[in-house]
Amino acid sequence: MTDAQSNTRVRRTERETDATTETETETESNDLVCPECAGNLVVDDEHGETVCEDCGLVVEEDSVDRGPEWRAFDAAEKNEKSRVGAPTTNTMHDKGLSTNIDWRNKDAYGNSLGSRQREKMQRLRKWNERFRTRDSKERNLKQALGEIDRMASALGLPNNVRETASVIYRRALEEDLLPGRSIEGVSTACVYAAARQAGVPRSLDEIADVSRVEKNEIARTYRYVVRELGLEVQPADPESYVPRFASGLELSDEAEHRARSLLQNAKEKGVHSGKSPVGLAAAAVYAAALLTNEKTTQAAVSDVADISEVTIRNRYHELLEAEETIGLA
Repeated sequence: MTDAQSNTRVRRTERETDATTETETETESNDLVCPECAGNLVVDDEHGETVCEDCGLVVEEDSVDRGPEWRAFDAAEKNEKSRVGAPTTNTMHDKGLSTNIDWRNKDAYGNSLGSRQREKMQRLRKWNERFRTRDSKERNLKQALGEIDRMASALGLPNNVRETASVIYRRALEEDLLPGRSIEGVSTACVYAAARQAGVPRSLDEIADVSRVEKNEIARTYRYVVRELGLEVQPADPESYVPRFASGLELSDEAEHRARSLLQNAKEKGVHSGKSPVGLAAAAVYAAALLTNEKTTQAAVSDVADISEVTIRNRYHELLEAEETIGLA
């Protein structure tokens, strides 16, 4: 090949490269201008659209939002919400930061593992469990949080109550309040306190039904934990029990509203002082059902509220007397 032919080929290659570059530049410039009016295009991340500033033409829509699902309004909130992986939770002794190995001997495609792989996975599970609970404190916490989750599920308590109960137990463990008391007793007391703090209280009898300790021990441990940790627990409001009792008896909204009205009148007259809030709520629900001509019995209310019929009858008369007194006034 001569030098002239070589130079000609080089010049041709350079021209082709320049043409390709010009084409790419034109394409990029076309992407940045409106195809209708040649105006500037603006990317609207909030609505996922690319819009022309001049004529308002939507050039592209349904773009992928690659940002987080949360919003932050200052640097501290951004740092607090920023995360990698699943959020932490106080309901697990390691706050959900460790690795969990599934108990099923199957691979990612659902196929069963061979005998050697099953033995290997069993050894990994054993050592993983040993590493997760390295000392007695972590074993204590794991058992207690499992007990809290079991009781909260049995009582139908929401997740925020479980989180609060777990935090209270962690504080009790850090303050060294457990020596001389059972793990089950302190766990039950934490659930009882957390439910009252969240405004979804459960009676002591209901707590005792799902617990593994006696009612007297629960009450004693609860008072001790509240006193030592300085928890702010308000007295249970009888009105907070009304929706649950009315739902269990399948009463109407009118009856539920009437029961709340009876309890509010009783508070004005001071009838509620020194009385069990569960008994007052049950009696109010029973009285409201009768006043709104809905069929129910004292036995049915007693089963739902887990309280004796005698208490319901006594409180029932007191509520009606308070109602009549306010009506006469």
